[in-house]
Amino acid sequence: MKKTTLIAAFLLISASVFIISCGKDKPVTSESNEVLTTTDGQVYVVDTLNSKAEWKGFKVIKSDNTSHIGALKFESGEVTVKDNKLESGQFVLDMNSLTNEDLKDSESNGKLLGHLKSADFFDTTKFPTASYEITKVTENVAGSDYNTILDGNLTIKGITKPASFNANVKVKDGELSIATEPKDINRDEFGIKFQMPAAEGLIKNEINVQMKVKAIEKK
Repeated sequence: MKKTTLIAAFLLISASVFIISCGKDKPVTSESNEVLTTTDGQVYVVDTLNSKAEWKGFKVIKSDNTSHIGALKFESGEVTVKDNKLESGQFVLDMNSLTNEDLKDSESNGKLLGHLKSADFFDTTKFPTASYEITKVTENVAGSDYNTILDGNLTIKGITKPASFNANVKVKDGELSIATEPKDINRDEFGIKFQMPAAEGLIKNEINVQMKVKAIEKK
């Protein structure tokens, strides 16, 4: 009986290791939007030097003293434009490019970034990139602060979830810009469940993100 139990436990552990080891290459779980976009049009390549995703994290009580802000660089990305309108797009973020802007002390800054890159948060060794694929582009209602609604699939730590952003999209003279409205993303949905002791201040589940993308027409 004991031998059978040990064998079963070994098989369970082996299966778990296999799933984790594959996580770097394939999504762990996927709950995604259907892709309704088209690649029929002119390709624009993301200018990675002039594009970024900004983030904000908060403790339960939001204030200047209980929040952190920073940015991430884009590793790559392409969008398709037809008749001066955005048709589709895919973006890859370099999670190891994570920076913090509010901590000026280099030691404190380094400790925070090291923790955010660890398995407690984004586990950048195993999941070095995150991505967003646009699945639908819709013109927003007249008078809105943002002219476009982007539906898409957001992947963080190998977990894919639907995510929509209000955005201002502009196409002119061979350049495209996308500036999304700041949006709260629930980190718990992407397997980021770390929580500090209550005495140190609980961390909110929401991470506020905003993408600022510049793309150049591919010649």
